[in-house]
Amino acid sequence: MTAMTKVKRLATAASFAATLLVGGVTYASAEEVTLTMAVPDWPPTRIMKKFFDEQYKPKSGNTVKLDVDFIPWPDFYTRVNASLTSGEKKYNFIVSDSQWLGAFVEGGYFRKINDLIDADPELKAAMESMHPAVLNAYSTYPNSTPNYYGFPQFPDVLVTYGRKDVLCNDDEQAAFKAKYNEKLPCTGEEIDAMDWNTFEHVGEFFQRKKGDKLAGQVLDDDFYGIAYQAGKGYDFSTSSVHTFVWEHGGGIWDETKAPTGHAEGVVNSPKSIEGMEHFLKLLKYMPPVVKTGTMDIFVSDQLFREGKVAMNIDWIGLGEASLDPKTSKVADKLVFGLAPGLRGPDGKVNRTSQIGGQPFVLTTWTTPEQIKEAVGFVKWWLSPDIQHQFAAAGGQSAIKSVYSDPKYVTYRPWDRAWANSLDWQKDMWHVPQFFELLTQQQDQYDLAITGKQDAKTTLDNIAKFQEDLLKNAGLIQ
Repeated sequence: MTAMTKVKRLATAASFAATLLVGGVTYASAEEVTLTMAVPDWPPTRIMKKFFDEQYKPKSGNTVKLDVDFIPWPDFYTRVNASLTSGEKKYNFIVSDSQWLGAFVEGGYFRKINDLIDADPELKAAMESMHPAVLNAYSTYPNSTPNYYGFPQFPDVLVTYGRKDVLCNDDEQAAFKAKYNEKLPCTGEEIDAMDWNTFEHVGEFFQRKKGDKLAGQVLDDDFYGIAYQAGKGYDFSTSSVHTFVWEHGGGIWDETKAPTGHAEGVVNSPKSIEGMEHFLKLLKYMPPVVKTGTMDIFVSDQLFREGKVAMNIDWIGLGEASLDPKTSKVADKLVFGLAPGLRGPDGKVNRTSQIGGQPFVLTTWTTPEQIKEAVGFVKWWLSPDIQHQFAAAGGQSAIKSVYSDPKYVTYRPWDRAWANSLDWQKDMWHVPQFFELLTQQQDQYDLAITGKQDAKTTLDNIAKFQEDLLKNAGLIQ
């Protein structure tokens, strides 16, 4: 037998093994495809994996496995960055933060997905059904351009968590009214109408010491009115300060105005400084850990669940733990509403806020078969039925037909604030230099939060650093 004959026979055998003849019709046999994913470890990604394991059936007929690395939030960026830049090509699917897009696109790690969207009417319809604030934040690089790299996985916004047993207490209501001549917010609707001035009053009013009375009970520990993220790690302080800067009419460096947009004169404008000063003013009414620069979203969430704070502003993504009696002392005492905003002279409240949440992204080494299965999974995930189930389990949807459905607000107590928050959302930079911008800014904010420098010095330092960095990168002329 010649070598060529052997090759032909082997090819024929392989071809036969890969097909099945039934009733004169040939069917391709199923394959096993593994999607290896890196995700932050928190309820939205745990719910996703649970849904996949329990419900997902690929239309391809292949056996698809979702191999997930759940990574703690504080280590998430460094772990993913180390994996991507090491060249190990471990992950073909990642739940990425939106601000990573520029760095990892330019690094050659994240795959552009326009071709996948354009080739699939069902996927295209799902993307077009997204709220534009979410689509721009999670999918585009450069920011707000029609260059897509991410499929929205979990959209998130900041909301107010409240203790209704404390806020609605008759004695506390009467005392608050007597002191401030205004109604202490108690219901979700009243929290929706709350501005930063009232939020500050709540903070001042509920500063209580061990042995004081709170809602008729003697306290066995100190109690505080308000909490809001102010942590040096990752982007925690940035998410708070950006909100105040924007609401006061200030700004951050705007990449959509490159190369003519500047950092100096914007980041440290009088309005930006005014916004940061407003944020710093609230810290004195928060638990003392805030002055150490370590009160991140997890610390403020824990303090609230331990019953030590009347109101906390935090992400919806952390909300499930507050509802669970196993992890929350206040599980049966909760009320939720919109995050506060700045009331203008016209009486209207500006609630411009830093958006949270993450997209799915594909890596550039993902194989065609993996891409096919990843797209199939994304379409399933973004289907109205699954999006409704996700919201009912504690997630959120940015698909208008889903979140505008009247039953949406019945899933979780914070959902009533969801749709009304979306129009207010803005994002930070998507540029490759985001990590340098973020870490220097976080360091400077921490100096202000811990009382080592004032707001003007802080923003002057940040503006100069950003101007120099972005000029050197060619993003500012």
